[in-house]
Amino acid sequence: MKLLGRSARALAVLSATALTTAASAVTAQLASATPSPNQWTVVPQGAANVASLPGVVAFGPTPASTPETVSFVLDEQNIGQLEASVLAGVNDDLSVSQFAQTYGQSPSNIAELQGYLAGFGITTQVYADNVDVVATGTAGEFDNALDTQQQQYYVPARPGPAGQLGTPAQTVHGNTAPPELPWRVAQFVAAILGLVNYDVASSTAVRSVQGVTATAPGTASPAAGTAIDCPALTDGLPDACNTPETYASNYHLTPLYERGAIGSGQTIGIVTFAALDVGAPEYFWSNVLGVPNTGRTVTVDNIDGGPGVPSFASGSSETDLDVEQSGGVAPGANAVVYQAPNSDYGLADAFFTAASQDIAGSVSCSWGESETALESAVVTGEESPGLQVTADEAFLELDAQGQANFLSTGDDAAYLAQDIGTTNLATDTPADSPFTTASGATTLPWSATFSGPKGNAPVVVTSQRAWGWDYLWQPVATVTGQPLADVAESLVVGSNGGFSIFEQEPPYQLGVPGTNLFSAVPYLTPTDYQEVDGLYLPTEWDFNATPGVVQGYGNGRALPDVSTDGDPETGYLEYSPSFVTGGVGPALEGGWGGTSFVDPELNGDTAVIDSWLGHRVGFWNPQIYQFATQPGSPFTPLDQTGPNNDNIYYTGTPGTLFDEATGLGYPDLAALAYDFAGER
Repeated sequence: MKLLGRSARALAVLSATALTTAASAVTAQLASATPSPNQWTVVPQGAANVASLPGVVAFGPTPASTPETVSFVLDEQNIGQLEASVLAGVNDDLSVSQFAQTYGQSPSNIAELQGYLAGFGITTQVYADNVDVVATGTAGEFDNALDTQQQQYYVPARPGPAGQLGTPAQTVHGNTAPPELPWRVAQFVAAILGLVNYDVASSTAVRSVQGVTATAPGTASPAAGTAIDCPALTDGLPDACNTPETYASNYHLTPLYERGAIGSGQTIGIVTFAALDVGAPEYFWSNVLGVPNTGRTVTVDNIDGGPGVPSFASGSSETDLDVEQSGGVAPGANAVVYQAPNSDYGLADAFFTAASQDIAGSVSCSWGESETALESAVVTGEESPGLQVTADEAFLELDAQGQANFLSTGDDAAYLAQDIGTTNLATDTPADSPFTTASGATTLPWSATFSGPKGNAPVVVTSQRAWGWDYLWQPVATVTGQPLADVAESLVVGSNGGFSIFEQEPPYQLGVPGTNLFSAVPYLTPTDYQEVDGLYLPTEWDFNATPGVVQGYGNGRALPDVSTDGDPETGYLEYSPSFVTGGVGPALEGGWGGTSFVDPELNGDTAVIDSWLGHRVGFWNPQIYQFATQPGSPFTPLDQTGPNNDNIYYTGTPGTLFDEATGLGYPDLAALAYDFAGER
């Protein structure tokens, strides 16, 4: 399962030192203000002007009495020192108060902002990190304070790629001019978030291929403590009822269980933008997995009032699986669900709450967007670096405090920008940040026979490979009678990876074989270039059923960092009451997958490892890249080259440690724990 397909104007995560020319021009313009204390200065904001979205209809000013929440994200001080410390690997975790003192804004600056806003009747709450200030007031008060005007808009629904859920129709507000503040206040404000309340993300759950029936030799083993009929739950796929127990066995976490490490005393944090089906994780752990109740807790923290009631359309099944998988992998850990409105200020406040509370030793989030969508918004002047800076600042705080964090890369293979109508290669943001661990997906070995109206076809995967559904194109075409090219273009599904066009290559990737040289299998060649949201982009593909392997060089931050099983065909059981209300199927169903199963599992892995070590391991990346280059690496690189190991573009390069489909490969988690402990 993944959560992508959001607005083309959302979740911008760029490095402040690696912006495109257009973004740099925006930054330069903002920095050119003269230091007159009361001169009005434009401040970066988050979600862009909704007036530019396709089919939008404006219908009048936002009523002045409309209650609103607006977050003011402040510049972190000593940012160069902070970035260098995190990218080199933090040795001594900071407390929140230490972080606030060293990197947060000064109390005098914060008081200046609060006093200014109070003059317009706006109240404020300052987070403990002295970085996030959350303001509450009315649309009229914010319009006056920020010298802008908000408008009401109707935004039509946008379908998702490959038949997945898209973005629902919405009635929203958005500002018609960029926000401004007097220079004396604007000089330390990194972003103003909340003047647009368009849902920036939507659920696009990835299920096993629909419309075909699968049969396989043998009978699948039931999940632990149950007598589940897996084929009945997965359209006949006996390999798609994996559980956290299966995952722990596949990736060698069980030796830590045997040593008594199950995450006890640890807390897992889940950042999400859809409401949890309360009680669903506990039901899954007890009734499906048969895990004894250890007295652990699942706490829901509704940020900024929360995201509303649970529903499949809003993505509640994503939240359910995140808690189920992370807590299933770490059966002794508590969980805190930071669920926020689906908005730019919700994103900021959820992450900064997780950081300012500093309760969770590890945090994961399964929402993202393509960099191409962000690039188009920056080039057209409809987006600023504001939300980018926000996400990077939140990750930096988590890292400095020893809170590991994981984000999924997305599930539209190497072509993540399909949701805005382009066939351009694209990677994910905010997983592209060098300050988080990007989680990709693989396919486990499996075999079956697909059946359909035109006959039968075998499916055979002999070894673990990068997840890309190109291996299903021919079987699906055979059993449905559709042209192979049509099937291929309708099933551009798999683990996202590639090179960031915004983020520079971080120090921990420098010199790691494969982070620059890449191999690819170009099944799909982007064609028919035209203007899409301000960029000259391809909108069609030329299809080659038998591509050769090509090589090239890329630069920028390469992702993902690490991968585990996420293909729905070798996927997981999930329990979600939202399946029933959304008309998807029974509450318990197999055949679910996506990169957003991987990041919560890595979250749970971290809780187990932390409980074994007795301390936090912190941000993974500086350490795991070092481990991978040493003898006895805890990662198995998937360096096989060609169409049996690819994400519908990137494949392995023999002899390298990294590829842009699976990163460093899949982990031996016990060996990784020993490396974290310095025991090997």
